Order: sequence, then structure tokens, then C-alpha cells
Amino acid sequence: MSARRSPADRLLESLREAFGAGSGARSPVSMSEPVELAGAAGRGYRPHYLLRPVNPLFIWASFAAAFLLNLLPWGTTPGVPDFLALALVFWNVHQPRRVGMAAAFVFGLLMDVHDASLFGEHALAYTLLSYGAISLHRRILWFPVGLQMMYVAPLLLLAQGVLLLLRLWVGGSFPGWLHFVDSVVGTLLWPFVTALLLAPQRRPIDRDETRPL
Repeated sequence: MSARRSPADRLLESLREAFGAGSGARSPVSMSEPVELAGAAGRGYRPHYLLRPVNPLFIWASFAAAFLLNLLPWGTTPGVPDFLALALVFWNVHQPRRVGMAAAFVFGLLMDVHDASLFGEHALAYTLLSYGAISLHRRILWFPVGLQMMYVAPLLLLAQGVLLLLRLWVGGSFPGWLHFVDSVVGTLLWPFVTALLLAPQRRPIDRDETRPL
């Protein structure tokens, strides 16, 4: 007669069956290692590291830094991205419940005051940008960082296009197609921004067997 199994053994076996582990013995998944679903590697699924909860102070500090970068006297230098728009896209994608369209509207008003431009143009552009990022955030996070740039580029171009249309509507002149290089540079900065803003949430690389998580 076989020995009676403990509830922990039965729970471990049910988890193995649920994830399709088969009858072979496997060690339980460590919470500090990448979590990968069984059979998902053939479908192009990439394992993701578990992240620490984000600190709200870090979110608003990153917005303050992006706003200060926008305040620098760049002038009409082509290729300088809208750092505040890039920060809005990132946090709308990664923390849509903490950073919403209200924050985008307020930051847009601040940019309107700084640029002494048509009051409300940045507020409208940032609000539409935030709405698009929040609507697509689940789909964007499914892809690796390199492929996420295919979604980031249209969002940044949308915000820049709205600003341009509003300025043309009130009698401004078309600055030329080189004007959209700013969004291209912002898209190319997306991997760097992702690595920088996710760094405080990443768990230590060195493994500690005595640590439960």
C-alpha cells in the first residue's frame, strides 16, 4: 500500500498537471526566475520577470524630470523628442490606473503656458495620446520592447500631428516633414526609457534560496 500523500504534495501535482508538466519530476518555479508557461515557447512567448510594485513618488519624479527636459532651451532644433509625451506613453502603458488622461491634460496645460502657444493645444494632444496608450496598453505589453516601438511611433506621431494641425488652423505655416523627426527619435529612445524607468522595480539578479520571493 502506498503512503498517504500530504496536501502539499497533492497541490504540487495538480499545479504540474495544470501547466502540462507531464509525469516527469520538476522543481517548483522560483519567484525570482522568469515565469514561462509550458508549451508557450513555440508560440513566440517571452518569459517576463516579476517586478516590484512601483513607487508613486518615482512616477511623479520621472514626470518632473521629463518636464524639466522639455523646458530646456532647445529652440527649433530638429530631432529633440517630447520627453513629457514619452513619459506619458510609458506610464499610461505600464501604470494606466495610476496615470490617466487627467494627468496628461494637466501636463499639457503646463506645456501650453511654457510655450506661450495656443492655450489647450498640448492639453488636447496629450489627452489623445494618453487615451491611445491606455487603450492599447495590454496589447503593447504582450510584445518585447523592440516590437513595442511599432505602437509607440504612431502614438507620438498622433500627438505631434494634432499640435501641427491646430497651429495650421490658426494661421501657422507648415514647418516641413523634418518636423516629424522628433517622434522618430522619441521612438528610438523607447528601449532606453523602458530600461531606465523599470530599473527600480526589477528584483535582484543574485539568487537567495532562503528568500521566499
